[in-house]
Amino acid sequence: MIIGYARVSTDDQSLDSQMDALSAAGAEKVFADRISGSSRTRPELDKMVDQLRNGDVVTVTKYDRLARSLKDLLEIVETIRERGAGFRSLAEDIDTTTPAGRLVFHVFASIAQFERERISERTREGLASARKRGRIGGRPPALSAVQKDEVRRMRDEEHRAIPAIARLFNVSERTVRRV
Repeated sequence: MIIGYARVSTDDQSLDSQMDALSAAGAEKVFADRISGSSRTRPELDKMVDQLRNGDVVTVTKYDRLARSLKDLLEIVETIRERGAGFRSLAEDIDTTTPAGRLVFHVFASIAQFERERISERTREGLASARKRGRIGGRPPALSAVQKDEVRRMRDEEHRAIPAIARLFNVSERTVRRV
């Protein structure tokens, strides 16, 4: 069965053109969300994936209707594959039910993986370079050394409760516990 998925980001956008294209592509059932593609909780997408059967083909008009990032697209398509279904994007001419379509999709996946590894490598190099210059990355401490001493004194000598100390210094209870 060809199953369509359509998505627009806001309520004032129309799904009509996607619905028409999916219908023309033979979609027997279409699931549609009105939510940002960056949102990980999309009720209709989840419902569609739950109903997939072996041999179904999920079809979208453009792959960005399914996911905003290539990483998310790869994860969603892998979930579709695990359910025994294929994936097809009309605009990009990707169809994982054919050998050529799987090749194109795997080339995309390989490029995305390469880019993730390069980003990670550049991040490690940048952090190492900054450390050599004496810079330490990360967020600045929530409390100064003097404030930490005062937190300890309040807890040890005044026996104040952790939540009260956290409110007083405007930090989380976890920050107080770490001190």
